[in-house]
Amino acid sequence: MNVIWSTIAAEFADIPDVSTITLITVRLLVAAILGGILGYERERKRRSAGVRTHMLVAVGAALFVIGPLQSGMEVGDLSRVLQGVVQGIGFLGAGAIIVRSSQRQIEGLTTAASIWATAGIGIIAGLGLEATAVLSTTVVLLILAVVPLILRKSEDPE
Repeated sequence: MNVIWSTIAAEFADIPDVSTITLITVRLLVAAILGGILGYERERKRRSAGVRTHMLVAVGAALFVIGPLQSGMEVGDLSRVLQGVVQGIGFLGAGAIIVRSSQRQIEGLTTAASIWATAGIGIIAGLGLEATAVLSTTVVLLILAVVPLILRKSEDPE
């Protein structure tokens, strides 16, 4: 019975101290919050991918970075993990795009791009670059919320 218990305990020993659990928690929470902010903007505009989707994308992307870093993966190997994440997010974004052939319209490109950007923000948060993640979120939010207002204003006849 001791062997079983020590084996189980060893399997949960990947977080060795309070410092490490704090670091992981902060990175995951930052990713979730920033993803949620972007998702809220999409949901407010009644788009298909909202708060939960963006939060999950950001947290998932952060996990794909945190896991390899925790295990001591080399940078070259981590770059291959990131390539896989970017490719996978591309497929997720493709699911957000709707082609209405009868109306010759394509919808969901901005939402797909916001999912892609959210994954990037999650990766940055997972790497521990929280300030860069916050700045990136601000830029993406400005693009999503302010640029349409500017474009609408430029189209209005005076």
